[in-house]
Amino acid sequence: MIRRTLRLFVRLAVSTALTGYLLWKSHPRAVLAAAAGADWRLIGVAVVLVLADRAFMAYHWVVLLWTMDPVDRPPLAAVIRIFLVSTFVGTFLPASVGGDAVRAYAIAKLNVPGGDAVASVFMDRMLGVASLLVMALGGMLVLRDLADNPTIVAALGLATTACAVTLLLIFSGRTASAASRLLMKLPGALRRAGEPVLVSIRRYARYHRQLANVLACSIAVQTLRIIQAYYLGRGLGVEASVGVYFAFVPLILLVMLLPVTFNGIGTSQAAFVWFFARAGVRAAASVAVSVLFVSLEVVGNLPVGLLWAADRRGHGRQRPRLP
Repeated sequence: MIRRTLRLFVRLAVSTALTGYLLWKSHPRAVLAAAAGADWRLIGVAVVLVLADRAFMAYHWVVLLWTMDPVDRPPLAAVIRIFLVSTFVGTFLPASVGGDAVRAYAIAKLNVPGGDAVASVFMDRMLGVASLLVMALGGMLVLRDLADNPTIVAALGLATTACAVTLLLIFSGRTASAASRLLMKLPGALRRAGEPVLVSIRRYARYHRQLANVLACSIAVQTLRIIQAYYLGRGLGVEASVGVYFAFVPLILLVMLLPVTFNGIGTSQAAFVWFFARAGVRAAASVAVSVLFVSLEVVGNLPVGLLWAADRRGHGRQRPRLP
């Protein structure tokens, strides 16, 4: 617990320091001036597109859950609600795994076997990483010199390794046996928790069509996020072409996945400034775009958060008072 708290404080410190440094280097007045001259109609288009990417994200988690035995499937309305609420809560937790943990815990409370609950969230996350990797590699083909940057190489290497291990766990009996032997060496509680998850992950080997469907939806989600960034940039007067965004944003999203800051705050600003400088975009405009891009997550989740808070307040009022 203490170690986790320390890691959280370190990430918060890095996020704050990195964001503050970038604001100082790009001059806060220039950043504010870029935001003040924004065309909020174009930024509104980006906000609307957030709703579309949420719909795709919810759909592909449903596809993964619906590979379960029909008797174990939770109600569709409950699944959608859990997805939306966990996405909102995850906005304020360190890294994306915070929201994933909330989602797995909540779906398991609906009598979904624990192994299936964790496996569905894990597969959803890994297919999202795979879609991002596909699009980032496309960006690398356009910008071959980026292969010399250690941060980009590290992000691509981590994503590739995670996707390769996941594929081997699903489709390779030898890898699954090795993972099972590794689990046997863990303490009892960890072993008992890990074994059903491994079995559930292996089950997806029978569902090629569903996995391809989810991967395609994940690519659609990443495409929508790129278009969101494009409209934010256009709204702030950035003249870069849509092709520049398709080359840069997947790589930026990969950098944001690196577990070094709090929810990509700081790394996103640094990545936007560094990449878009290659297209001649001023640092102040890049910082403004990056702040709005991260803020879209909060804006897209805000209605869900308000409904969740109202729901919790309603449940609290219905509780009987103690004598």
